Amino acid sequence: MGILNVTPDSFSDGGRFVDASAAVARALGIEAEGADVLDIGGESTRPGSLGVEATEQVRRVVPVVREARARGLRIPISIDTRSAKVAEAALDVGADMVNDVSGLRDDPDMIALVRERGVPFIVMHMQGTPATMQANPCYQDVVREIRAFFLQRAEALDAEGVDTSRMIVDPGIGFGKTMEHNVELVRRVAEFKAPQPVQSSAAVPAAWPVLIGPSRKRFIGELMSGRSAEQAGVKDSDREAGTAAVVAWCVLAGVEMVRVHDVRTMRGVVTMLANTGR
Repeated sequence: MGILNVTPDSFSDGGRFVDASAAVARALGIEAEGADVLDIGGESTRPGSLGVEATEQVRRVVPVVREARARGLRIPISIDTRSAKVAEAALDVGADMVNDVSGLRDDPDMIALVRERGVPFIVMHMQGTPATMQANPCYQDVVREIRAFFLQRAEALDAEGVDTSRMIVDPGIGFGKTMEHNVELVRRVAEFKAPQPVQSSAAVPAAWPVLIGPSRKRFIGELMSGRSAEQAGVKDSDREAGTAAVVAWCVLAGVEMVRVHDVRTMRGVVTMLANTGR
């Protein structure tokens, strides 16, 4: 999954693609570099960020989705938003799936939208909100608790008539987690592929495809430098080696999708693993 943020303030590429023509060119470039899915977002959800009105998100993303399709973009488009209004507008002009970092909890209309459209959707785990999530995140067992969260969301969505076989789960690296939590999620990522130990609803699948989004995250810079993010001095673009290591680990663990900025490099990592029998 290739990342395209049409925002002025995303943590890594904010401001680079606010112009619609630049964004469309990058969308086509992401496909050419080997992405299987394009993820477009008009709202930054970096730590400490505040929300962006749905009308502004629509203004940012809809022209890009429409024009990218008009210019021949073939791969599925994911709309990265917590707003049903934004998701609906993007689906109407060519998007194919919804990526909701709130786990379909922020906007009550999102559940009805994915139910009625029948599209694939990503449920991400986040402790708190983007504005508050890094204020002392706490878990007893981060993997066990996030697995339980996915089962709870699936059961709640199933009760609302949503087809949970279309659900993809994202543990939310960097969203309400410390560096130690992020490392534990990566180390134990294979556990998200295991069936849930208790299945209370026959309509809810025992496990779901897993998406991991490690690209250029703060914890990679901290691990690479051995210092806090504020002291690390590791630029976002310099975190690609660490990102590649996490991507390789996740692919070997059976993760179905990785969400990345540098599509060409990470496609190379995945291709090498595939060509060596992994």
